[in-house]
Amino acid sequence: AMAEGPPRGRTPSPGPGGAPGPPSPRAARAAAGSTGALSPPAAASKWVRLNVGGTYFVSTRQTLCREPKSFLCRLCCQDGPELGSDKDETGAYLIDRDPTYFGPILNYLRHGKLIINKELAEEGVLEEAEFYNIASLVRLVKERIRDNENRTSQGPVKHVYRVLQCQEEELTQMVSTMSDGWKFEQLISIGSSYNYGNEDQAEFLCVVSRELNNSTNGIVKEPSEKAKILQERGSRM
Repeated sequence: AMAEGPPRGRTPSPGPGGAPGPPSPRAARAAAGSTGALSPPAAASKWVRLNVGGTYFVSTRQTLCREPKSFLCRLCCQDGPELGSDKDETGAYLIDRDPTYFGPILNYLRHGKLIINKELAEEGVLEEAEFYNIASLVRLVKERIRDNENRTSQGPVKHVYRVLQCQEEELTQMVSTMSDGWKFEQLISIGSSYNYGNEDQAEFLCVVSRELNNSTNGIVKEPSEKAKILQERGSRM
């Protein structure tokens, strides 16, 4: 007759010499889980240390991976870094670039905004953005440079002035109806009065101005109808 095994649910009989027999696979897994012997290795630290031109910067891998195709992501964020790089004695990645312009690069990766200190040149930030291959930042810096060039090419703001002669009863209406960029500058009393009908009327000189922003190569464009009325009133002098 065949020998029956130990009853289900009972503890196996001791092995030779009174030692307990080998544990079941389920018991082995439970024991390993309680001790951590078979747990996966700890993940790499989320903090990355960079030595840029002798200046240290510390950031997270998540920040450096914001631009997947960038130099920084390829350097230290991918499994088995695609780019080889030396490290210094502290374990920081060595990057032979100007640290002065690395600040705007790192801050852009942190919050997505282009912030450049006044003492830094946009061209320097553009050079670093192109080196680190951050395409969205390259576009932003180029737009900033183009806007600055447009403002510079316009030169200082110039004004055109008009002196209008008017009577006392015309003052309120003339000043209240000015438009098309005209701005009241000064009111000068002529200091003499004359008889106009049955009433004495004082005369004034009204100085108005506007920015000369409608000219091309020094040639002023034809003024609007309202501006013509102001000019006609001034021609009575």
